[in-house]
Amino acid sequence: MNGKISLCMIVKNEEAVLGRCLESARGLADEIVIADTGSDDRTREIAAKYTGKIFSFAWTDDFSAARNFSFSKASGEYLLWLDADDMIPSASAEIFLRLKERLSSLPEEEKPDVIMCPYDTGRDESGTACTYLRERILRRASLPVWQGCVHECIEPKGKVEYSDFRVEHRPADKPRGSRNLEIYRKNIARGRKLTARDKFYYGRELYYNRLYTEACAVLEEMLNDPSGWYVNKIEACKILALSRLAEGKPERALSDLLQSLRYAEPRAGILVEIAGIFKERGQYAEAIWWYSAALNCRDHSAEGDFDQPAARSLFPLLGLTCCCYESGDKDGAVRYHRRARALFPEHPSVRFNEEFFRSEHLI
Repeated sequence: MNGKISLCMIVKNEEAVLGRCLESARGLADEIVIADTGSDDRTREIAAKYTGKIFSFAWTDDFSAARNFSFSKASGEYLLWLDADDMIPSASAEIFLRLKERLSSLPEEEKPDVIMCPYDTGRDESGTACTYLRERILRRASLPVWQGCVHECIEPKGKVEYSDFRVEHRPADKPRGSRNLEIYRKNIARGRKLTARDKFYYGRELYYNRLYTEACAVLEEMLNDPSGWYVNKIEACKILALSRLAEGKPERALSDLLQSLRYAEPRAGILVEIAGIFKERGQYAEAIWWYSAALNCRDHSAEGDFDQPAARSLFPLLGLTCCCYESGDKDGAVRYHRRARALFPEHPSVRFNEEFFRSEHLI
């Protein structure tokens, strides 16, 4: 099917969000393939309103196995994947249709194998989307294969192209559970060997579940693995440091954060954490230096980072406001507060500072 695109999804008990996702994709893909891994709600009924290609897949504690199955049932030249709690904004739908038209007109030798697209995975405290790139559209002829039992991915290969086609992740409002951690542990018990990427995500799941000592051990192992991706290593340093802080070990946390500077240009999220440690010590001059550095950091989402815009704006501005005030520089504190107010006037911390400075007759 020259230029045709198949939307491939894996689902289980997604009645709350699946309709929203498929409605946002209406009229975009040439076929929709649904692999159901054991729903006992209205998921299949909802899916049937949009496609007849609904298949059952026995769950094996392996997201990649399920996704590879969904890909195997597709007939399009290109494969688009979405999660049930994703959606395609209307502006992105127009971009997708233009991309689809271009792909159908390209000669074989110019066709991309992978199209990387921005993925908006939520909003940070500043209200700005946290974005990183994902391998969103893949050419079936290049035999794309999902890897990883959790936080699965496809390693980009061949001709890679970048698009402005965005997907938004809008999960249902429910607490983070231990499902991913349990899947990792089941696979490890079965003898599965973890890659460096697996170790990063496994360590992160351990941290989310407050198993800090275990998280530190896994993340340290990941950092010592020469095959680890530098972007993941930088983030691993941050999660490792947060685990140390949770254990009451700020000195170890500082060392972990500084270790990240070995791998690439500093990231704002790292610098904000470093500044916070100095702030807690009452070393305000040092904290001010690190917060100021965070303000000047670049957006690294194009490299695959989990970019948090607030780490380059709101967080350092709030930190600078506090540190300047505590060190006696009230004019500096007001100056940084005004910058924060101009950008985030409704943020609770900014509004609190506004009331405080007014009570002090500083503004």
